[in-house]
Amino acid sequence: MIQTLLIHAEAPPKPPQGAPCNGCGICCAAARCPVAWLFLPRGSGACAALEWDGSARRYRCGMVAQPAHYLRWLPRRWEGRAARWFAYRIAAGRGCDFGAVEVAGD
Repeated sequence: MIQTLLIHAEAPPKPPQGAPCNGCGICCAAARCPVAWLFLPRGSGACAALEWDGSARRYRCGMVAQPAHYLRWLPRRWEGRAARWFAYRIAAGRGCDFGAVEVAGD
């Protein structure tokens, strides 16, 4: 199956599987993680919490960066704990676990 992903032009290229995450956003643009499936019900496709950070020129997980923005019911005092839990659940910082992807040129 061929899937077209819309990624910011300044996004870094996808790192090799197992290499540190560089914020390319390809994994979150291709499919939603278990955290998004549980907390952000929506059809298939890109995660609603995939955020472009223009100053860092990379993508980030909004559920880790600012969970209360996506979970309006989340008390602000729980935001730090929720962010850490979401980071743990998506294995943030553990390396790229997204499989092979073919990138088409212009």
